[in-house]
Amino acid sequence: MNAPVNLSTLEVGYDIPAKPGMDLADVQTPCLILDLDALERNIRKMGDYAKAHGMRHRSHGKMHKSVDVQKLQERLGGAIGVCCQKVSEAEVFARGGIGDILVSNQVRDPAKIDRLARLPKYGARIIVCVDDLANVADLSAAAVRHGTALEVFVEIDCGAGRCGVKTAPEVVAIAKAVEAAPNLRFAGIQAYQGAMQHIDGYEDRKAKLDTAIAQVKEAVAALNAAGITPELVSGGGTGSYYFEAASGVYNELQCGSYAFMDADYGRIRDKDGNRIDKGEWENALFILTSVMSHAKADKAICDAGLKAQSVDSGLPVIFGRDDVKYVKCSDEHGVIEDPEGVLSINEKLRLVPGHCDPTCNVHDWYVGVRGGKVEVVWPVSARGKAY
Repeated sequence: MNAPVNLSTLEVGYDIPAKPGMDLADVQTPCLILDLDALERNIRKMGDYAKAHGMRHRSHGKMHKSVDVQKLQERLGGAIGVCCQKVSEAEVFARGGIGDILVSNQVRDPAKIDRLARLPKYGARIIVCVDDLANVADLSAAAVRHGTALEVFVEIDCGAGRCGVKTAPEVVAIAKAVEAAPNLRFAGIQAYQGAMQHIDGYEDRKAKLDTAIAQVKEAVAALNAAGITPELVSGGGTGSYYFEAASGVYNELQCGSYAFMDADYGRIRDKDGNRIDKGEWENALFILTSVMSHAKADKAICDAGLKAQSVDSGLPVIFGRDDVKYVKCSDEHGVIEDPEGVLSINEKLRLVPGHCDPTCNVHDWYVGVRGGKVEVVWPVSARGKAY
């Protein structure tokens, strides 16, 4: 198990941005802060939705990369486990005591397969995705070698155009091979439509999912006809979970960004045409930044640049302000349009990042805030675990 972090040995401003009990005004920037009230409301809301629709929710760890956030999702939202993308990331959660882990990706490198096969020794259920018959024998051999058992999802390419097989016969062939392989068990289907999660229009997203759902139903019917019943049909994201929940074939959701939200997800529309960050979900994750220069009357410079965030999905949005705008960044500087000169030196602003997942991965800590005070400081446990 991972040992708890002893914050008392760490120095604010060098090791860590804050400690519990500090005022928000004294937190060192740039850093990630979590609005704990908003985060908890998001988690409970998704948990209530999944329960009401008879769905399991496996929250996505690649978004937050935090054992502490995952445990909060399990405690408050009833999440049954976690999705990871890489073996090292999964190992962080296994060592941290998470009991049901899906590596929602293919694992092909022999060293990685060997490490994957050892993960059940931490007491966790381990599932991995497969889209190639040749992978089955390698996984089986590693599990036999370590005296463990691995479970397998056959991944379907249901529109993302990345990994996964396309046809029902391919699904059946791999499932049969898994069932025949020592120390492996066929657990179900991975069918996540990632390509449509950020399509703005609700009906446009639905059209993509309708096609995916038909494809998944065909695969499940073929498996049943072959006498192989999938325990789980897993998929669904923040932009689509209601479609999978109503499909009649999915029984597990993999939503991740709903808990934090970011500017890119916030722009997509619900069935009534409203932005999903204006009612469906709340912004809970922010980059806290400070104004460090105002030498130009109409321009402020803050300390959150490229090294504090990912801008692959666009620039951050300044939360709760329409009088100033974040317009440009370089390595260590953010440029803020301030036409009326309202910002002052050392003033702190909350930025909603364009893309939460890679932004979280460039920070070491989350500072959880409630009522203007730091309540918790959590490590970004799996930061940099990309292998």
